[in-house]
Amino acid sequence: MNWHIKRNRLNVEELINEESLFFLGNGYLGVRGNFEEGYPDESPTIRGTYINAFHDIIDIPYGEKLYGFPDTQQKMLNVQDTQSVHIYLGEEEELYTLEQGQVLNYSRKLLLDEGSTAREIYWKSPLGKELNIRFERLVSFVHRELFMIKLTLIPVNFSGKLKVVSSVSGDVENYVNEEDPRVATGEAKRLHLSRLLVNEDVGYIESQAEVSRLLAGCMTRHYTDVNAEMSVYKDDHSKQLLFEYVWEAEESVPASLTKRTIFVDSLRHEGDLYEAAIQLQQSLEDWRDDELFHKQKEYMVQFWRHGDVRVGGDFKLQEGLRFNLYHLLQSVGRDSYSNISAKGLSGEGYEGHYFWDTEIYMFPVFLMIAPDLARKLLIYRYSILSHAKNRAAEMGHQQGALFPWRTISGKECSSYFPAGTAQYHISADIAYSYIQYYQATGDTDFLLDYGVELLVETARLWMDVGHLNKNGFSINNVTGPDEYTAIVNNNYYTNVMAKHNLIWAVKAYQLAKRKNSKRVKDLAETLCLTKEELEEFKQAAVTMNLPYDSQFGINPQDDTFLNKAVWDMKNTPADEFPLLLHFHPLTLYRYQVCKQADTVLAHFLLEDEQDFETIRNSYNYYEKITTHDSSLSTCVFSMMAAKLGDLEKAFHYFGDSARLDLDNMHGNTKDGLHMANMAGSFMAIVFGFAGLRIKENGLHFTPKLPEQWSDYSFHVHGQGQLISACVTSQYMRLKLIDANRPVEVHVNGLHYRIKPDETLKVFLAD
Repeated sequence: MNWHIKRNRLNVEELINEESLFFLGNGYLGVRGNFEEGYPDESPTIRGTYINAFHDIIDIPYGEKLYGFPDTQQKMLNVQDTQSVHIYLGEEEELYTLEQGQVLNYSRKLLLDEGSTAREIYWKSPLGKELNIRFERLVSFVHRELFMIKLTLIPVNFSGKLKVVSSVSGDVENYVNEEDPRVATGEAKRLHLSRLLVNEDVGYIESQAEVSRLLAGCMTRHYTDVNAEMSVYKDDHSKQLLFEYVWEAEESVPASLTKRTIFVDSLRHEGDLYEAAIQLQQSLEDWRDDELFHKQKEYMVQFWRHGDVRVGGDFKLQEGLRFNLYHLLQSVGRDSYSNISAKGLSGEGYEGHYFWDTEIYMFPVFLMIAPDLARKLLIYRYSILSHAKNRAAEMGHQQGALFPWRTISGKECSSYFPAGTAQYHISADIAYSYIQYYQATGDTDFLLDYGVELLVETARLWMDVGHLNKNGFSINNVTGPDEYTAIVNNNYYTNVMAKHNLIWAVKAYQLAKRKNSKRVKDLAETLCLTKEELEEFKQAAVTMNLPYDSQFGINPQDDTFLNKAVWDMKNTPADEFPLLLHFHPLTLYRYQVCKQADTVLAHFLLEDEQDFETIRNSYNYYEKITTHDSSLSTCVFSMMAAKLGDLEKAFHYFGDSARLDLDNMHGNTKDGLHMANMAGSFMAIVFGFAGLRIKENGLHFTPKLPEQWSDYSFHVHGQGQLISACVTSQYMRLKLIDANRPVEVHVNGLHYRIKPDETLKVFLAD
């Protein structure tokens, strides 16, 4: 139940959104859900295939360029289009198309439990021939370079000639939109054909990025279960490979044709890409289609065993949750070259850049359900640490690491510094994720290999950018998560996250030293880290300026936020939201108006820094002036409403989060899915209603049940063990899955020890 996303009606106007909804990926490769046969003329489409981190470098134009502004940015490229398949019926060669004939029946499914899609069309040609058409797709989790389309044709009322022409195009470009700053505005054509080859029944296309000189190649071969005449040829003019198959079909007898494409790129595949593709293609030669689909399903069974979240009594929310988790899995990078972008691999919004979204929203999901993937996200950030140190120096700092606001390869891509480079908090966000990983796993070896160095270098940034004055350790001229307020002093979020970073730079060093003192001594020498510097970290943390207003009993967003006029939300027309598309940034900066959670988010991440009443007062204050124009916002308000005991509001905000893309609530699903929001729907259950917090002494739960649900259940990892959790109106049940040792947890402030052969049931009245 709730494992299939279905469309049983063909709505041409919705197809561009469905391209995102039905995309398939595996963290390396992403293919949008375009129709093999294409759409009716003038129907909008964004036809796309993407390799995670495969990019070109483009110049950033400035009317007025100042020192430290990035010269260039990276842009994720649309690579070779292998999706096209055209079907011709009879001697007349009637072309199957949505513009001609009649669609008698139609269905489309995204199979969340099997990791594939299926589309079925019952079509009647203008001359009366009826044909059942089935397209099945797979982007393999087991064989990362493989994209497969299986076509099955069944003539319903005729026998005779069938012809299938399958093509691969090297003439591709990126989508642009001059009207929307969330989408690229130029530089569409960046990938250029370098090789076009045919070798018997195999075709190969290789293309090169214009400036980065990165190479992407794809090798295509077809397999069929009928005795077909085959022709393969290349068209140098159109930069295409064409594969033609012709056979005599029999009425009611199914025939199948499978198109397998291997993608390779010069980031990950050594030597000649053509040879690499041949080896990969040959390694799959003995795999039958059904075996590939079966292996994919096995992978998904294992994922859902750890990742499924079940909600009793709400079909639509259940559907949204599984849909969101599935697409997160499809988009998360699995190597040191890649991360997970704001749109994943589903579309071109934000040009494939990685943001702080990864660490604060998406990383916690994988930390709880797939810690091995979470670890790889952290290793990617470590791999670009040298770029972060260079960026800090470029920004005038004598020490430290300033991670880029948006990037692919490690260099800053943001040209608008007030809401980009000025968001220094990204360095603290990355540090926070390293700390969370250690607290959840207890992996001290990870601290030795990566954590101490990264935490020290990010802590050094705060020592350089901040200074001690009469109000404490202050950090000036930065921007917090709220992009409607920029370049402020003592942004609460930034300061409290910097404090956490500084404290844990010292703790990580001490923990690692206890694990391996010799290695830490060598590391300290490499980093030129002294006891005096560690003591300075501690003092800065202790004296950190965390703004507080006694009149309202809140943490102001920054030093001057409460001095501004409050935006007139009530009289702002609905069609003027999101505000960033209708008002100049300076206009927004002059008002108390928030695009998204800022201080409220800080209270979620570091709740022990403030008392309960301050957190409650701050929530109530900021709720009135937050537009939620960012998809990152509602899940945070849901989690904090749950903490405060307002389950009605928590449920309301959660509903907005869970189905944002399925229902296209922001009107831009066509540009790609909102990955951080998708992660937020998981967090709203596990960190919101279940009240999970990852702390130094283990996992803490404060479970609550919305009245709309009968129960909910999920899995989390803690201390290297998988924990199954269920919450009802009466109790929380915790059980270890395949555990080899006990796990310590806290429920409603009380400490419990779960043994491998026992089930812990905590009654909520207690």
